[in-house]
Amino acid sequence: MAGDEAFDLGGFLPYLLNQAAEATSRDFQATYRATYGLTRVQWRVLANLGKFGAMTARDICRITHMEKTKVSRAVAALEDQGHLSRAPDPGDRRAEILSLTDRGRAVFADLGQRAIAYDRALRAELGPQASGRLNALLARLIARGEGLGIDDD
Repeated sequence: MAGDEAFDLGGFLPYLLNQAAEATSRDFQATYRATYGLTRVQWRVLANLGKFGAMTARDICRITHMEKTKVSRAVAALEDQGHLSRAPDPGDRRAEILSLTDRGRAVFADLGQRAIAYDRALRAELGPQASGRLNALLARLIARGEGLGIDDD
């Protein structure tokens, strides 16, 4: 239509949010890749098991919004590296309960401290007011998205 504003991808908020998430995620990825040889998906699986405790791969997919095949590959690699173990789920014979091993908990503890330091550095770069405001705005967007109940699957 005549007079309509031209779409600008560079100013589109979902695009900007994605770019910011990718940039910061890639930046922190250097830490866990260099130190432990983990991929981004492996780190996210490890971090979620470290934070929430034992759960199924399906639970991890739901929490992280990652694809089942990527999570399955990450789980297999983390198991091979001795970071997690699997046990049958008594409530669902098709599922397995995943949990961190002692080695996995040690890696999570170390990377958790590095993540805290990385987060502090990002927040210092933004300043306390902007950082607090960004947290509040992102929480609003997350709540809005959860309220819509839309799922890709």
